[in-house]
Amino acid sequence: METLGGTSVVIVGAGPRGTSVMERLLAHFAARQSMAATAPRQNKPALHIHLVDPFPPGAGHVWRTDQSRLYLMNTQSFFPTLIPDRGVAALPVAGCSFNEWRERMRSIAAAELSCGDREELAALAATGFPSRALYGRYLQWCFAQLRESLPDGVTLEVHTTEAKRVARNHANGGYDVELLSGGSLRADYVVLALGHVEAKMSPVQRELREEARANGLSYLPPAVPNDVDWEQLPAGETVLVRGMGLNFFDVLGQLTEGRGGRFESTGRGAGDAVEYVPSGREPVIVGASRRGTPYRAKAKLESYYPASVQLRFLCEDAVSAIRDMGATAGFDHDIWPLLHRDTLWAYYTTLARTRERALAPGFLVELDALLHSGLEDGSRDWADRLKELTSRGVIEGHALDFAALARPLSRRPLTSGGTHRFGSQAGLDAAVLDYLIEDAAGSARGEEDPVKMAIGALNAGRAIIKSLVADSGITQESWLGELRGWFEGFVEGLASGPPALRVEQLAALVRAGVVHFVGPDPIFGVKHGLFEASSPWVDAPPWRARHLVEALAPANRVAGTASALLNKLLADGLVRPRVMLAADGGAVVTSGLDVSAPPYRPLDGAGKPVPGLYVLGLQLSSVQWGTAIAAQAGAQYRSGYRTVLDADAIAADILA
Repeated sequence: METLGGTSVVIVGAGPRGTSVMERLLAHFAARQSMAATAPRQNKPALHIHLVDPFPPGAGHVWRTDQSRLYLMNTQSFFPTLIPDRGVAALPVAGCSFNEWRERMRSIAAAELSCGDREELAALAATGFPSRALYGRYLQWCFAQLRESLPDGVTLEVHTTEAKRVARNHANGGYDVELLSGGSLRADYVVLALGHVEAKMSPVQRELREEARANGLSYLPPAVPNDVDWEQLPAGETVLVRGMGLNFFDVLGQLTEGRGGRFESTGRGAGDAVEYVPSGREPVIVGASRRGTPYRAKAKLESYYPASVQLRFLCEDAVSAIRDMGATAGFDHDIWPLLHRDTLWAYYTTLARTRERALAPGFLVELDALLHSGLEDGSRDWADRLKELTSRGVIEGHALDFAALARPLSRRPLTSGGTHRFGSQAGLDAAVLDYLIEDAAGSARGEEDPVKMAIGALNAGRAIIKSLVADSGITQESWLGELRGWFEGFVEGLASGPPALRVEQLAALVRAGVVHFVGPDPIFGVKHGLFEASSPWVDAPPWRARHLVEALAPANRVAGTASALLNKLLADGLVRPRVMLAADGGAVVTSGLDVSAPPYRPLDGAGKPVPGLYVLGLQLSSVQWGTAIAAQAGAQYRSGYRTVLDADAIAADILA
């Protein structure tokens, strides 16, 4: 049992968020120490920090440095930082942003860098997409820099194990943190920075797993991609992959380049820039998702948000007015109409700039007037007026179609039989290939592409919305039925996609016959001893396979967790999931913990904040929207450094 004098803090989870809390503790302690230097002599305070994680500190589980370099981040080098550069009063004691580290490491022969690190750094630009392994190396470097810069009076100990229980110490106050390796730590304060934890399968997933076992099939459930042994999927056999988000591209990389295949430049334009040379070890990969298409690729930009996109409606004045409404605001009624207008304006001003003949003279003037109308009373005929304006002011095929953005294959006409939109498997694959080519070309055009700029407006609006809805900023029914009900999935598929390179590569894999698609609204099951997947959109025999991969991250649901620590906290009544009321008055158990206002303390079984216990990161998903993304260097919006602010608030409260 740890019994050192002074203040003892146990941080459970030593990945980026746990390390961020440690960094903020050091910064605040150093600042207080500096202020105390001019005060009369007194006993120096002591701070003892314990990090508990089975994985190396800094990188943690997801950003391990030994993983394949085919796993890429979906943000550019200039984006992420562990070390705050704004929004905090206590200055960092060490470290820098990823991009500053990248530039520094390119100019020195740092001993901690591997050959792979050096090779990647030599080719990596500020606008390039780093591998997760390299970002993990940066996180480890930051941790090492912080460890070497401990202020006087601070001790730091890393425990390479799991915490299996956090229990109140009623005799002495504080907590006892029991370790899986044996023994326990005495803590005045405990911070839960757990990140991704094990999750139970959904009922559908459990059924598929049981049927797979009964039939001798291979079922790979949701997982962190680097935790999966991809060699278990045989060459030449059909592999069904359910989900075409970011994890889909991770699966593709491991089953193609990861098996010796290679992509070669063709010298042709975007959408046909590379061709695939197989190794012969690839399986036949069949992708499936509700949309029927993968996430859209990131546009090639010099900044995270397009420089040409300005939010005129979801602006500071509007945000203040919505915030003043408190928890009576609704997403569909109060927020989406503003972002909808910003998205339309971004699209049509870009269209006017790049394809002037697509718009009738005076169109933008009329559009501007229409966008400013109906804001006060939510005019019911506003959508009809917009439709009328675009029908006469935009040449056919160039109007912004939100439904088609959400469901790219939805405009496909029915076949002659009137029951399917695709008369053959080849027809479906060709249509998805056309979509990929168009998307890659749009990414290459960057700020000159109207669709990508509309998505850029949605992405910028998402940053505003994250701050607006945090901590009960909208009604519970709106959170459940509107923000999480439809907008989250819509914007994720548009703005959270992979680097454009990955879409170029996928197009090459389709042309090479390595990748096929099931079609929208896929139906999965086990029939005649095999997995089967089909789509009501496609007039073709179902795909059958012995192997099915769930290309999804483990579900982030507190109530469905397989984490022994979280389950023990729930059983002990120290935490509880948050419950919200849906529009029909029914109670809905949400994904995250029920917590107090910042600094976030879990609410116990009686609904009271638990003193000395804090929560940071993914388990805040019921009070914050978009908790998975890293802090942004030089962030334009407050939500870009929200994770740093949360860590800062915890550290300040502990040392108050």
